[in-house]
Amino acid sequence: MRPDWRSTGVRGSILYAWLRAAVAILALSALFAVAMAEDKPAERQALRVCQDPNNLPFSNIKGEGIENKIAELFGKALGLPVTYYSFPQRLAFIRNTLRFKLPGEDYPCDIVIGVPAGYDQVSVTKPYYHSTYALVFPKGKGMDQVASAEDFLKLDAAKLSALRIGIYDRSPASDWLSKHELVEQGVPYKIMNADPDQYPGEIIEKDLAAGKLDVAIVWGPIAGYFAQRIKTPVLVVVPMKSEPGVKFDYQMAMGVRYGEREWKQQIEGLIESKHSEIQAILKAYGVPIVDASYEASKP
Repeated sequence: MRPDWRSTGVRGSILYAWLRAAVAILALSALFAVAMAEDKPAERQALRVCQDPNNLPFSNIKGEGIENKIAELFGKALGLPVTYYSFPQRLAFIRNTLRFKLPGEDYPCDIVIGVPAGYDQVSVTKPYYHSTYALVFPKGKGMDQVASAEDFLKLDAAKLSALRIGIYDRSPASDWLSKHELVEQGVPYKIMNADPDQYPGEIIEKDLAAGKLDVAIVWGPIAGYFAQRIKTPVLVVVPMKSEPGVKFDYQMAMGVRYGEREWKQQIEGLIESKHSEIQAILKAYGVPIVDASYEASKP
């Protein structure tokens, strides 16, 4: 009779333990392989972009924005058609786009083309441009000598006190006016507006151009785009440097879902390989591009 090797002493016990461990490892490996097969994303059929439908110069439903043009550039490089999932970029934009998923369905979009570097609601790529807030004012209205925020603050006190300066509430412009004792000159606009037809450039395109404001302080891409779109009056755009306590400049990146490492790497590869084309798009839209000198000096 063949002996039961499980009862033959220490050597048999070791062998038995080893065999049990081997069986367990094989079982776990099989489960892991199945899980990996289940988690592996399906082959992409389109470059699916999360966008705001009415947010020029960044995006709109007609595909006329900076981010639309970059998406088209990437789609062509990937050999994929570009599709959009639109939601107003106000409160809970990421939750209602990039993270939105109904049971049994796929995500409606896979990338946000413009997010600040360091934004923690998404997995952020390397930056692809660096811009800053800007002063915008009509030429020929007594401010033609202004080439910086410092020049603006050196205007005659009577001139400064009479200005109507349009800003969005809770923006760095609010802090800047407070720091330089210009709060009384500020004309605040709501940064969160429930009206779907409202867009950030209205402050320039409607009120500054119509003379309801003397100056506007807005994010650089908005300033540059609408200043070049308006022909009368001619508008001047002056990029503003960050100051201690007031950050105006930001590096902008793209965002994907956490856990999608390969997709993020693919997008970062496109940011690098299509750098010159991206910069050409930004230039065409009048985006003020700045360097590290616009960052606040360290104390």
